[in-house]
Amino acid sequence: MIKTRIAPSPTGNFHVGTARTALFNYLFARHHGGKFLLRIEDTDYERSKKKFEEDIIKGLTWLKIEWDETIIRQSEHREVYATYLHNLLETGKAFYCPHTEKKLEEEKNGQIKNKAPLLHRCDARDKLLDKGVIRFKNNEKLIKTFDDIIKGQVGIFPAPFGDFVLAKNTRTPLYNFAVVVDDHETRISHVIRGEDHLPNTPKQILIQEALGFARPQYAHLPLLLGADRSKLSKRHGATSIQEYRDEGYLADALFNFLALLGWNPGTEQEIFSRTELVELFSLDRVQKSGAIFDIVKLNWMNNQYIGKKLPEELTMLAMPYISNLLQDQKSKIKNQNEYIEKILVLEQPRINKLSELPEKIEYFFKEPQYEKELLRWKSMSDEKLQQSLIHATKIIENIPEEHWNIKYIESTLLKEAETYNNRGELLWPLRVALSGKKASPSPFEIMAILGKQTTLRRIPQGPKPSYDIMKK
Repeated sequence: MIKTRIAPSPTGNFHVGTARTALFNYLFARHHGGKFLLRIEDTDYERSKKKFEEDIIKGLTWLKIEWDETIIRQSEHREVYATYLHNLLETGKAFYCPHTEKKLEEEKNGQIKNKAPLLHRCDARDKLLDKGVIRFKNNEKLIKTFDDIIKGQVGIFPAPFGDFVLAKNTRTPLYNFAVVVDDHETRISHVIRGEDHLPNTPKQILIQEALGFARPQYAHLPLLLGADRSKLSKRHGATSIQEYRDEGYLADALFNFLALLGWNPGTEQEIFSRTELVELFSLDRVQKSGAIFDIVKLNWMNNQYIGKKLPEELTMLAMPYISNLLQDQKSKIKNQNEYIEKILVLEQPRINKLSELPEKIEYFFKEPQYEKELLRWKSMSDEKLQQSLIHATKIIENIPEEHWNIKYIESTLLKEAETYNNRGELLWPLRVALSGKKASPSPFEIMAILGKQTTLRRIPQGPKPSYDIMKK
């Protein structure tokens, strides 16, 4: 049976790179009718934190990357590791190294000074000691090769690893040993992980051979890169799944986006359902080079998913982001849910992420604040601006309440706008007066939601245009 796993360490927040790796493992397993496991690699007892484990679980759950069986925690399998470590010690394939950190540091400094390989070939490797760190007795003199599904045949010379450390003691294994035991114990068939793990693979193969374990198939994924083609990091923007969730990216959009980072279906299609991704996914279409994390494309994709939401669902998703706008308005807004739905449907095509909403729609809940110069259409004079606003007021006053809808408002205003040299001379000052923004929906759309009285109240007028209208 095909069996894959994701094995994050709970030493930091759930990274998008780890999420992408989890997704590829999940899609591969589901495509082949296999299983996908979640393993928490918490053998670093000092740095591992429960809050980070919870963040990993929360992130996977939000993305709906569902794992099979129970969660595996390395900290709960110390006896298993101890059994295999004793096996290696008893068969002479591992040994206790008595050298202190100070002694090893002196050895390393000497190697640096002499430009020698940085490795420790222990002089106690054939002694029967019973304390110290546990090292692997590395006698390998030939290149170790393995077939990587993505990279092809890979060869690495293990000798420069020296006698590498397996564990601090029989109950505290290090990464390379624990991962080999865990993958064997859970019958993992395919190890799909980032290419930064490539140097670890020969060490793990040596351990597998020493313990008589079968070798899983390996697939090393291209790294995620920023726009400058360097490894994705904080300096490129948000890197944790929680940050993207907080910003208002939808789980389905991020799922879709991550699936296309380093993999392509062989078509021009970019929006996929989860079912389609499971059906189409294969490791032979994973690229070898790094995958660019293009935030512009993510924003576009999130916009597409937001655009498909029904008004009721969009309102539910938006509430956490606009709650502050509503706090002082509850008693002032009649039919609040209906009012909010109208606003969100209006802005829906323009939203890249939900966190943009407060700034985009605040003028529907409070009087807009803006530099009065913004009212001016191009180089129109104060006098023409005043006339435009007065004209707009008269037009609006004459629209009957029973015809207060976007279609009627638009046809009426557009008809009057045709009497100007440019329609913007009437429509631009009106739109800015209503929204206070350089860019916003049309005045017709805004007016239909605000209502007649609020619309009229927002249009500035007065006999002294140079003071009343243009005053900042």
